[in-house]
Amino acid sequence: MNQPAPLNPAKAEAEKAMAQLFECIRTGQSFVFEAGAGAGKTYSLIEALERLLAERGRSLVRQHQQIACITFTNVAKNEIDTRTDRHPAVYSDTIHGFCWSLLKDQQGELRRLIPELKKWPERLAEAGEIGTRQINYELGFPRVEDDVLSLSHDDVLDLMTACLSKPKFRRMMTARYPILFIDEYQDTDADFVNALMTHFLGQPGAPLIGLFGDGWQKIYGDGCGTVSYEGLASIGKGANFRSVPAVVSVLNKMRPELPQAVEDEDAPGSAVVYHTNGWTGARRTEAHWKGDVSPDAAKAYMDRVKALLTEDGWRFESGETKVLMLTHNLLAQEQGYAGIAAVFAGRTDAFVKKEDAHIAFLVDVVEPACAAFAAKRYGEMVAILGGAMPRITSPQRKAAIRASMERLVALRTAGTIGEVIDYLRAEDGFHLPEKVEGKETGLLLDAAKNADGTALPETGTAEENEGGEQQAAAWMERLRQLRQVPYAEVVVLERFINGMTPFATKHGVKGAQFNNVLVVVGRGWNQYNFDQMLAWVSKGVPKGKAETFERSRNLFYVACSRPRKRLAVLFTQEVSPPAMETLKSWFGAGSVHEMTDVG
Repeated sequence: MNQPAPLNPAKAEAEKAMAQLFECIRTGQSFVFEAGAGAGKTYSLIEALERLLAERGRSLVRQHQQIACITFTNVAKNEIDTRTDRHPAVYSDTIHGFCWSLLKDQQGELRRLIPELKKWPERLAEAGEIGTRQINYELGFPRVEDDVLSLSHDDVLDLMTACLSKPKFRRMMTARYPILFIDEYQDTDADFVNALMTHFLGQPGAPLIGLFGDGWQKIYGDGCGTVSYEGLASIGKGANFRSVPAVVSVLNKMRPELPQAVEDEDAPGSAVVYHTNGWTGARRTEAHWKGDVSPDAAKAYMDRVKALLTEDGWRFESGETKVLMLTHNLLAQEQGYAGIAAVFAGRTDAFVKKEDAHIAFLVDVVEPACAAFAAKRYGEMVAILGGAMPRITSPQRKAAIRASMERLVALRTAGTIGEVIDYLRAEDGFHLPEKVEGKETGLLLDAAKNADGTALPETGTAEENEGGEQQAAAWMERLRQLRQVPYAEVVVLERFINGMTPFATKHGVKGAQFNNVLVVVGRGWNQYNFDQMLAWVSKGVPKGKAETFERSRNLFYVACSRPRKRLAVLFTQEVSPPAMETLKSWFGAGSVHEMTDVG
């Protein structure tokens, strides 16, 4: 009689983790399912859903109940819908959609809570009391109209957190959703997750909560990251179905508390480090650039490493190899947005992480809307623009919007950022987001202030206004400079941020995988210092610096865990002795190479 083939190491570890997960489901024990890079987290979540549907699907439908599955993106939501064949017992949606499914029927409570939310006292002072207005949430743009009050994305999360403190609301939620799964838990709003854990864990009649994700892959600012609560079982999936042993060995040394087993222990591959400590030129000294080589030297070193890797069999084609830039010494030159980079010198995250309101609006709204218009996906265009455009109420209005979009598309090629913004402000019916409109208004009021001595208004962010007039003058000057930049740079920046080029940072990369990955590590970030992080691995993390450490460590881990076969890391910033000790420990001393001087 034929014996079944033995499981490969990764599959054996995966089955062990799934057995623990199924036991938690059987006993009603809430859990966190920690799946490192390449472990197949989504596969495990779907397996859990399929087990629940097989055992309880009919019962849930009969009782008008559902398994709620909160996803981080609409793409993930659609994947879960497809993989579960849109079973009526599964409700999948983003966190905002899930929260609104529960909040929308609490109109009286919402009217009571909204005046307590940030910014709403000012809005209501201008618009009047809420009265009997219908509370609505569709597009995420706050607005008060005659009969309707529209909420922002942040408002929905704040209201959900407040309502979770109320026993009646929690009973209603449990009756509707007795099981709650959260995908990519580490990127989920920290206050929301904390409210769930605080009010439900250990309480009789609480829903079964399952968190699926990886605390080490938290690379977005508002996420909760790694969680640890009493009463929350911890399950680690010690498998890696993506990478070869040479890469997984580095990840395991980086993260010994969650060792991963591979599918094929004999699969060939490599993981190497190149550094520029031998460079004899003058390293940069500016605040966020300290210790990096010059931009020209960085380009020369990267070209040299690419040549070495090509000799070793790498092919630098977009579908074969990804270059991940954890540096801004090269990106502006390589990608063609040098003007934007110059405006935000020393504040790289303002445009790469879209912390600046103008950049966020142009990259997340205007560019996707223009792309949808060009592809004749008009419904998608309207959904993207949302509160930035009027409702289409007649054929004439539809024709006018089409003409407006045609002019906008043309202006993107020939105009400046300021000209595009001014066009959107002036064109009938289009609306800028509140923060963008506030800053544009601030520029006009500043001119009036210069004329008659009126006090400068605070129309920037809280951080920008914190320094008073001097700080406000600084962001206004940045905005004036930004308005002069050719809009074509925004087109390039959007493509870069969303990973549609051979180069990318973390945006659009997490979850992706490539045969070969070259990671270029340097300075230019105001929130990341990779040499410091590596040094702290050897020396210990200073008190009060855990968040700073984890921010850089997580991004480095995500970048290094993308390749299937071959990983190379190039440091253009100087590597200190403690950091070098860490690199040699992780990659092996024989895999850490000093580059010769480029002169």
